[in-house]
Amino acid sequence: MTIAWNAALHTGIDVIDQQHQRIVDYINRLEALLHSHDEESLSDILAEVVDYTLSHLAFEESLMEEAGYPLLKPHRAVHEHFTHRVQTYAHRFRCGEDIGAELYGMLSTWLVHHIQRDDMAYVKDVTHYLHHNRQQNASEHGWLARTLKRIFG
Repeated sequence: MTIAWNAALHTGIDVIDQQHQRIVDYINRLEALLHSHDEESLSDILAEVVDYTLSHLAFEESLMEEAGYPLLKPHRAVHEHFTHRVQTYAHRFRCGEDIGAELYGMLSTWLVHHIQRDDMAYVKDVTHYLHHNRQQNASEHGWLARTLKRIFG
């Protein structure tokens, strides 16, 4: 069953919500391919979801660090644990194991819980930081613009 974007996943931080929505789209594309037996397409979407998600996590950590979020270290540890799990799935897939349904289940469950629990915890600090530094962040040379360009190209 696909993930439906809903108010419970909305952080109110536009750039984060856009990235989360894109990850949801990737996960839903993965789910759509599960029964296709199209290994090439499955490999492509797996690479895309892993690459984009890891970029998103790096961006999110940079934003939390810039905002002075006091729980950055444990949040980063959650990301590192997740990254290890995803890399394990990718390795299993490269070794020929059929991990599609298992990976979809893990990603969809993890993402929803992570947004609702871990990400919502930093919203107040990051929102305050972004509003306080609105003019600089909106400019071409602001932290947000530079970081988005560096991480997402």
